[in-house]
Amino acid sequence: MSNVYDFTVKDRSGNKVSLADYKGKVLLIVNTATGCGFTPHYDPLEAMYKEMKDQGFEILDFPCNQFADQAPGSDEEIHEFCTLKFGTEFPQFAKIDVNGETADPLFAYLATKKPFEGFGKGLKMAALTKFANANNKKFGDKAYIKWNFTKFLVDREGNVIARFEPTVDMAEVKKAVQAAL
Repeated sequence: MSNVYDFTVKDRSGNKVSLADYKGKVLLIVNTATGCGFTPHYDPLEAMYKEMKDQGFEILDFPCNQFADQAPGSDEEIHEFCTLKFGTEFPQFAKIDVNGETADPLFAYLATKKPFEGFGKGLKMAALTKFANANNKKFGDKAYIKWNFTKFLVDREGNVIARFEPTVDMAEVKKAVQAAL
């Protein structure tokens, strides 16, 4: 695969969606969960979406239940939670796996283009590293994503240009999105 436009994913209804439909837009592709300590990231994500969508920005939300079972609901339950609690309007796709033998090919691709480099510094990093290492042992070399709310920034040509772990301040993510626009 040469870029993200080569991939097809499923929407919440199970319909195939070509990422080529997003050609020419800056994308932030995120694996999410509704019961995670990082779930409040939905607020700044939605704020960024509202502020920048008219400039050619899209957030693609992929719920995942592989991290401590923090996204246990159905696709519709997850969508309802996000729209009611956080007012999300950006596209939300079908729940997927991001690690292991059943990992969605898009996330395996994203993670090979921008591999994990650590959670940063501080208390969040120390705590999250412990949980992530325990959780990801079962995936071995196919532990592509280390935790919920990992974000990949994709430029208008479909190239992966940045990876943000959930511990990265959302202001830094916003700054990178603005630069890509």
